[in-house]
Amino acid sequence: MSAATPYAAILSARFRTLLQYRAAAVAGFGTQLFWGLIRMMIFAGFYHSTTAPQPMTYPQVVTYVWLGQAMFAMLIFGVDRDVQAMVRTGTVAYELLRPLDLYNVWYMRAIALRTAPTLLRAVPMFAIAGFFFGLGPPPSLASGAAWVAATIGALLLACAFWTLLTITMVWTVSGEGVIRLAPALIYVLSGQLLPIPLFPHWAQAALNLLPFRGLVDVPFRMYMGHLPPSQLGVELGQQLAWTFALVLLGRRLLARGLRRLEVQGG
Repeated sequence: MSAATPYAAILSARFRTLLQYRAAAVAGFGTQLFWGLIRMMIFAGFYHSTTAPQPMTYPQVVTYVWLGQAMFAMLIFGVDRDVQAMVRTGTVAYELLRPLDLYNVWYMRAIALRTAPTLLRAVPMFAIAGFFFGLGPPPSLASGAAWVAATIGALLLACAFWTLLTITMVWTVSGEGVIRLAPALIYVLSGQLLPIPLFPHWAQAALNLLPFRGLVDVPFRMYMGHLPPSQLGVELGQQLAWTFALVLLGRRLLARGLRRLEVQGG
């Protein structure tokens, strides 16, 4: 049996389980559609009240907004609640008895948790926003292909972030502090709140070096052609480099945390 088979089975089982939460997906779709319309109105007011040239056109910003709403579930908001319960109750000890790499198990769970809800919400969002609310198609086939590649890079990076946040629960009593702070930080710095090109120039220089823009800003601007497909290699390389760095950090923290982990109960 291949070494990857157990992890593929974990990913498949978790993915199929999450696909059953259709009512939650419908509720999430309705909420994201509502907030998408609100954000459209906010940006419409901004663009209609200024005559200064902007780095992105209003139709581009509208497309950016709807991409954000469609891919919202792929961002890092919270941690895996099942793993959190395992750590709190001590049943994580059963995970340690399995002949599997714990980091890989949690990373596979993260992939399933990021992809299944996203697929359930993104498909209707693309359809509704594309027909009625200004979500435009990619300007070329190359831009569409670059978006797909950058989205895969964003998924791998998001799961590295997600797993790192999950690992912090081994080091804290509840983990609630990180869960509350990290989403707000990522929401702002990734470009989900405001497209990176609309930030002040001094802020853009810093944000372009951080890993967060690889979650949102890079794939969305690839989709619109605002970043040319020829730049995919550089952007994807940065996404993968940060993913590799976060995976190494997560593995090191998990190894140290497990050496000092105390499981209580009985």
